Amino acid sequence: MTTSIQTVEIIIPLYNEAGSVAAFHHQVCTAIADLSYRFLFTYVDDGSSDGTARILEQLQQQDARIRIIELSRNFGHQAALSAGLDASASDADADAVISMDGDGEHPPHLIVEMLAQAEAGYDIVIAMRQEDQQAFWIKRSTSSAFYWLINRIGDTRIAPGAADFRLITRPVLDSLRQFHEYHRFLRGIVAWMGYRSISLPYSPARRIDGKSKFTFKKMFALASQAIFSFSLVPLYFVISLGAIFLLLAFAEGIYVLSFWVSGQQSGLAPGWSSLMFVLLIIGGTIMISLGIIGVYLGYIFQEVKRRPVYLVRRTLERIQPSQSAATP
Repeated sequence: MTTSIQTVEIIIPLYNEAGSVAAFHHQVCTAIADLSYRFLFTYVDDGSSDGTARILEQLQQQDARIRIIELSRNFGHQAALSAGLDASASDADADAVISMDGDGEHPPHLIVEMLAQAEAGYDIVIAMRQEDQQAFWIKRSTSSAFYWLINRIGDTRIAPGAADFRLITRPVLDSLRQFHEYHRFLRGIVAWMGYRSISLPYSPARRIDGKSKFTFKKMFALASQAIFSFSLVPLYFVISLGAIFLLLAFAEGIYVLSFWVSGQQSGLAPGWSSLMFVLLIIGGTIMISLGIIGVYLGYIFQEVKRRPVYLVRRTLERIQPSQSAATP
């Protein structure tokens, strides 16, 4: 089965990438220059404060295929990406959508192979990041640990190295609009959908300019969203801890009772330190358990409020959509 694709929209979320976005756009235009598809661009400015919006307006004057969406503040990568996907789905122009970061780490030349796989019938083409030996060892270790954990406690398998650099066809894009959760982990959602998919390995390139905006705090928040959105195992873990302590209490009761039955009450020496030790363990376990339950309740609270995932300050539509390649 093959898929006919004519129009491809590339969605790029940005946050403080004024020093790299022009060079990035040039790289992408060069990579797709020889392809016969009609390409469109949607840049989502996620509340940048460094002049990214001004650079994007300059690019739009040079390339009429560009649409600019400015969010009211910094809502985060997944929200900015969702804003681009929602805009693309509303247009009904694109037969396929490619999402990628605008810092240069996602190699634009992979777009050619992505489209070839989509033409062959795949609904989702995921770029799989290969081990980046230049990355700091802590980042490599935490990334590996996250994928190991989420694939063992979750019901949806997420391939290690899966990035938000992916192609999805129109049916997948339309299906994504049915997801309304406030805390979004799009890698997990796309994997959960179950459409026919294939992965393409890539080695991340060097950033064009500046440092990564994806701090450890943001990585931890994204990992937490993934775990609490795709797994109930932490709750079952709490139940298991409670069951273990009940068994230990039952065993302790039998042990103490055996002294009374055998008439050896004198062997029961007062053990203040051991008692405090047990109380501290139980108290700590209760606090951890309540914390885990509280996180789930917090997620539910934020979902039921139905706040929007993002807010758009303004949208600069394409001036004149054209199939001609204009390189800034």
